[in-house]
Amino acid sequence: MVQQSMFLVLGATGRTGRHFIDKALEDGHRVRALVRTPAKLQRKSDQLDVRQGSITDPIDIDALVTGIDFVVVMLGDREAQVHSKINTDFIKMLVPSMRRQGIKRLLYQAGGLSKPCGGHLSPLLWIIRHTIARGFAGQHKDNEAVMEYLATEATDIEWIVHRAGIGSDGPSKGILQRSGTKFSVSTHHDCALYNYATVSDASAIHTADFSQYTKD
Repeated sequence: MVQQSMFLVLGATGRTGRHFIDKALEDGHRVRALVRTPAKLQRKSDQLDVRQGSITDPIDIDALVTGIDFVVVMLGDREAQVHSKINTDFIKMLVPSMRRQGIKRLLYQAGGLSKPCGGHLSPLLWIIRHTIARGFAGQHKDNEAVMEYLATEATDIEWIVHRAGIGSDGPSKGILQRSGTKFSVSTHHDCALYNYATVSDASAIHTADFSQYTKD
């Protein structure tokens, strides 16, 4: 991306979101962030437009997306998603606003253990999901509902789903690339850089792929 763009980042105070914002600003882009607690977003810049609010609040989504080139959603609330599909509810309001404002590109970050619409998990991932990761069942179901909605009711939107595997907030472990079959357990930093690169990748439109570290 050579030309300056405007990103809407949802999940900006999360560990992946913070790295994403840093990268976008460093490259000379503008960022708008919706955050529940602005004080948690320590990065300051004239190119950073912070809007206070939450996806579960009554907000003017048309105003939020006005002037945006790329929408990047990196949201997760394990406790809330046990009881409600908050991401799905929000995406179903976001997409119509994007249509009204003429915005096409959306990247949604899901988990690597979330099944894509019409797809399935490998036996190993299915076992992991239903054993050591069973506490995240609400998030998986919410992610899957988002993917189903995008695939069946938002085909006019240039959506991209990243089914990420994130394990730590440590230093970079390398460069992630898109993979339809394998995923790596990455750092938040590397996941953010992957999202940043992938949201402008036309070949990723209407995919729900994993990310895997490139081989030397």
